[in-house]
Amino acid sequence: FEPSMTIISAGKFAACNFSTIAPAVRPFLAKSRTVHRPQFPAFLAMATKADSGLGSGRTALDETDVKGAFKRVNSVWRNHIEEGGEFSPASGRYHLYVALACPWADGTLAALFMKGLEDCIGYSIVHPTWQRSRPEDPADQHHGWIFCKPGDPPLSNGLGFGSFECDDALVPDTVNGAKFIRDIYEKAGDTGGKYSTPVLWDKEKNTIVNNESMDILRMFNSKFNQWAKKPDLDLFPADLEAEADAANSWIYPNINNGVYRCGFAKSQEAYDQAVKDLGDALAKAEALLEKQRYVCKRFSYMDLRLFMTLVRFDAVYVVYFKTNVGTIEMNYPNLLEYCKDIYQFPGMAKAINMRHIKMHYFTSHPDLNKFAVIPRGRDVDYAGDHKRAKLSA
Repeated sequence: FEPSMTIISAGKFAACNFSTIAPAVRPFLAKSRTVHRPQFPAFLAMATKADSGLGSGRTALDETDVKGAFKRVNSVWRNHIEEGGEFSPASGRYHLYVALACPWADGTLAALFMKGLEDCIGYSIVHPTWQRSRPEDPADQHHGWIFCKPGDPPLSNGLGFGSFECDDALVPDTVNGAKFIRDIYEKAGDTGGKYSTPVLWDKEKNTIVNNESMDILRMFNSKFNQWAKKPDLDLFPADLEAEADAANSWIYPNINNGVYRCGFAKSQEAYDQAVKDLGDALAKAEALLEKQRYVCKRFSYMDLRLFMTLVRFDAVYVVYFKTNVGTIEMNYPNLLEYCKDIYQFPGMAKAINMRHIKMHYFTSHPDLNKFAVIPRGRDVDYAGDHKRAKLSA
């Protein structure tokens, strides 16, 4: 999820040619000693700040090509924790910033819990409703993740609608004292301008180590085992690498990223292709999980990633991202049982907060849901009995 939003005036977001794009993307091509940065793709149809009202930040909502198709841009902070490297494993050195609503960030927090790393790596949890991060600057309309304390006054959406509580799930930033996730990025000297979660922070060097969820999963899986309560849990088993890679080749683009391709599409053509790909992939997953308990021969990171999308599907994506090819509860019985099974994996349930999930999506994008009304939906008992144990892995 690429959580940091800029509210865009109606009718002002338009495809543009490269001569228009170039000035807007020059900051993203800047080099940095610490940051490993990919080139910002020239095919993205990003409007200039003057034309779109974009502030200093950008968002995944901006990452569409000239045909209106969503094209996710890679994370730019890609340092790794390695013994003997610039960022070496240590207990108490690193801090994780997450949004419980974000499937990518929430997956890293789940891995932290599943591995039993709570005493080794601290974490902060943002409020689910985006707020204007530079309200003192009229020209900067960026909205993004904000830190609050439990019991703080409730927040409204960017247009002032709704009242959304500061609940006990929130964990403020005790490391940097930041008000916004944006502050963390700017403290580290970020020039990419996409203030997303997760963020893995190094308290010793006062900088971001990494903001790519897959990298963080790998590091949590193996780099802190001497402090982990469950060091034997292996989310990336070597003998399943080829099988997991093959599964990821269709699950990531068509389900994990597929829901965003549907939700952020800016043309009928782009949406139609995305929703077809999603429907086909869900049917493939349903058939696969009728025969076996997990995506691969045993539990792996692929189950963590697939679950994080599926558990949000009925509550949010069917309505908000127009992924109404069916619901998990009503149309995919094997996927429903699978979700219960994965939810009950030790440590997983602690990372799932359906209130945060629904609150974020339905209150943070005024262009898509002006009055921030949160649909009621149906309650699914993921802690209930399931029939998966009888299946072989």
